[in-house]
Amino acid sequence: MMRIEVGYGKGTQSVDIPEENILMTLRANEVEVKLRGEDAVRDALAHPIGTPRLCEIVKPGEKIAVITSDISRPMPTWDVMPALLDELYSAGVRAEDITLVFALGSHRGHTDEERRHLAGERAYAEIRCVDTDPGDCIHLGETSRGTPIDITRVVAEADRRICLGNIEYHYFAGYSGGAKAIMPGSSTPAAIQANHSMMVDERACAGNLEGNPIRQDLEEGERMCPADFILNVVLDEHKKIIHAVAGDVTRAHRAGCRFLDSLYQVEIPEKADIVIVSQGGAPKDANLYQTQKALDNSKHAVRHGGTIILVGACQEGMGSAVFEEWMTEAEKPEDLITRIGQNFRLGGHKAAAIAQILRYADIKLVSEMEDDFVRSIFMEPCHSLEEAFAEALQKQGKDASVIVMPFGGSTLPVLRERSMKK
Repeated sequence: MMRIEVGYGKGTQSVDIPEENILMTLRANEVEVKLRGEDAVRDALAHPIGTPRLCEIVKPGEKIAVITSDISRPMPTWDVMPALLDELYSAGVRAEDITLVFALGSHRGHTDEERRHLAGERAYAEIRCVDTDPGDCIHLGETSRGTPIDITRVVAEADRRICLGNIEYHYFAGYSGGAKAIMPGSSTPAAIQANHSMMVDERACAGNLEGNPIRQDLEEGERMCPADFILNVVLDEHKKIIHAVAGDVTRAHRAGCRFLDSLYQVEIPEKADIVIVSQGGAPKDANLYQTQKALDNSKHAVRHGGTIILVGACQEGMGSAVFEEWMTEAEKPEDLITRIGQNFRLGGHKAAAIAQILRYADIKLVSEMEDDFVRSIFMEPCHSLEEAFAEALQKQGKDASVIVMPFGGSTLPVLRERSMKK
């Protein structure tokens, strides 16, 4: 027997599983990290991919828009701005010609204190810092898929656009970062609705760029309001910078994606009958809205007809009123997929993502939520990992194969045959 233990709230859940049943346990790969933090950022700026150095691109007197993530993202803008400002100033750009723009997408605006925190003390004191304004946009056209490209004025009218962001797996755009800062980050709810409604396409999934309609659409939109330069970072589990890329909006982004894959993409020989997945415990499993990220990654490891055991305390419940509303109002999972295609809403998109998994796998949820409520959101409630595994084994058979994902939000399973084709 092998003792399997995964994070659950501030504690753990454990179960004994016969060794012959365990296909593998997924953990991040060991990767050499040469530079960290600001050193990595300065090195990336000094060695851009696919473009000259930024100080050779910008000119004195040009209006510069630096577009970065809002407070809902882990991007440490405050760690990036000092090196970026030094690079811009070295080209003769004046502080009054630089605007740091927080790309809100569909999210709420920031308070002054939040903008100060995100920008960092130096940038906040030296340059203008604003949110995108969906009510003040310039229409630049439509993509071939019909997505309107309406870009916030301060970004659309800039002479130069520099995109910041962190690269991580995004469960329908493939990866975050790159052109996403422009489109849909700096756009409107209508653009987000049009672009994100394509999340129901099976190619719109974490770690996939090839044929991904959402990524293709947003990059087509960016070409109507092109970024002159990007500076993207990869973060470790503690949200610290361990890698940075700079330069061309596509080439540099793809290089960053390859590094992310080397760290967090884990080969599996085959899909398993049972997948045990956890976010790793508190604070990442405080609610189902956060825990869903681990669930979504686990779908790549389970076979059709298999069982996913999702372990997350979820002591705060669903974590989003819209998410809860969509899940509880649906009569069947398929209703959620239809609804998101007609009306994309943040929160609703998580419900639709869960519904897509339920098309081919059962989900057993080990949590602190009430049994009847868990059933109402189309999952099977269990009070311990031992109970959940016993039930899954009864359904899948005593020889069922098992994959364990103790940090499911970070690790992305990839079938060996697909990995070899990349």
